[in-house]
Amino acid sequence: MLSRTNIKRLTLAIGIIGLGLSSTASAEVSGAMLAGNCAGCHGSSGNSLGPAAPSISAMDPLVFVETMQAFQSGETYSTVMGRLAKGYSEDELEKMAAYFHAQEYRPAEQPYDKALASEGAKLHDKYCEKCHAEGGKPLVDEEDYNILAGQWVPYLRYTMSDFLENRREMDKKMRKKLEQMLEAEGDAGLDALYAFYASQQ
Repeated sequence: MLSRTNIKRLTLAIGIIGLGLSSTASAEVSGAMLAGNCAGCHGSSGNSLGPAAPSISAMDPLVFVETMQAFQSGETYSTVMGRLAKGYSEDELEKMAAYFHAQEYRPAEQPYDKALASEGAKLHDKYCEKCHAEGGKPLVDEEDYNILAGQWVPYLRYTMSDFLENRREMDKKMRKKLEQMLEAEGDAGLDALYAFYASQQ
């Protein structure tokens, strides 16, 4: 049987352990730790290993946060991202955005038709370059950009399908340019653009 002195010592020890656990539990969670949850689809450093998910390394932080918030609210259509995004606070999203932005972007290695890619380069310059500068590559000193260059073609196709079928909202400028391109080139124009973005390796 424990004496009063031993009980006091035991109570004190438990209290100290509890304080230690409490401080560990409340320790600041880093962007890298949070980003680890994304590795299954987007790769450990944000470079996707599969064709259905985009690479998000070097992504503009503003675009990252706004995209995740649009998934949270349901403003942007998704299959699984809407559920996943709801698990994060704005502060956590900002930490993740900073982490991914600091990672080196690696374009997906995928086959493409060179002749089609050459035609796509011309279409990009005519219809897309103003909003997706430098062929859609990550930009160092710019804000509010989306990465197209080197993204998996299946992902680009799925996303464009969402836009065309009104599951995702296009801004007026994008809609106008896309409609002009489709009227002039048809779906072949989209195929050429996809080949061009795939060629950016």
